[in-house]
Amino acid sequence: MSIYTLTVTCQSQRGIVAAIANYMADNGCNITDSSQYDDPETGMFFMRVSFASEKGAGLDDLQSGFAETAAALDMTYSFHDDSEKMKVVIMVSRFGHCLNDLLYRVRIGALPVDIVAVISNHMDYQKVVVNSDIPFHCIKVTKENKPQAEAAIMQVVEDAGADLIVLARYMQILSDEMCQKMSGKIINIHHSFLPSFKGANPYKQAYERGVKLIGATSHYVTADLDEGPIIEQDIVRVTHAQSASDYVSLGRDVESQVLARAIHAHANHRVFLNGNKTVVFPASPGSYSSERMG
Repeated sequence: MSIYTLTVTCQSQRGIVAAIANYMADNGCNITDSSQYDDPETGMFFMRVSFASEKGAGLDDLQSGFAETAAALDMTYSFHDDSEKMKVVIMVSRFGHCLNDLLYRVRIGALPVDIVAVISNHMDYQKVVVNSDIPFHCIKVTKENKPQAEAAIMQVVEDAGADLIVLARYMQILSDEMCQKMSGKIINIHHSFLPSFKGANPYKQAYERGVKLIGATSHYVTADLDEGPIIEQDIVRVTHAQSASDYVSLGRDVESQVLARAIHAHANHRVFLNGNKTVVFPASPGSYSSERMG
């Protein structure tokens, strides 16, 4: 019995839930999980439905058959096969904590994605990536070769058939063109001190200012640096008794966990773009424990 997910976005109106439920029932599908949100400010409606195809209806037939229902309510929709893992390309520079964390989570099955390539502008993590049987690509980026370098990056992404790019502490700014081309398909992670602590050594700056909370933010990448729609955030408390190196260690842990949760949500089709914000439906109980693994 196949398990699928349907995601729907449209203007709020009467009859949406009923239309979806009736379509599922008419096609021998049993809804196992459903989340919805009606945004009173934008007038938009968002819905995610997990269901079992109990009479053998395939994904293609369900997708095409839903067109009439969707057209009547002007829905944007997509069906997803839960057995197919999302293909991901990870990009990293010289801080490897997020990369190593993601490799581990994928290896133990805690993150439902397939890492199809790792791209870096340095050679530091070639061995760890290759030892994980994942293709490694070193693409140097300079002011002079940036267009050519991004073209090479996009070639890797397209050749691998990747659905998502993850910036796991990749310390290069992507061009507006690349951000627009991959809109909603690039996830970044950064410390949550922006704009208060810019530049190098943000944790050292935070330590010197005596902050009591440090944290991380994961968001979609847009042309506005570090201002894309936020997917996931978290914090950890610190005290005066801790050192600047403690801040760094705690910060890296938070960054790794926040990035993993953001990818988990995206890969499970729980994130919906809503203007400059996101709607993120909660994980089902069966997947939440692995998503929270530290």
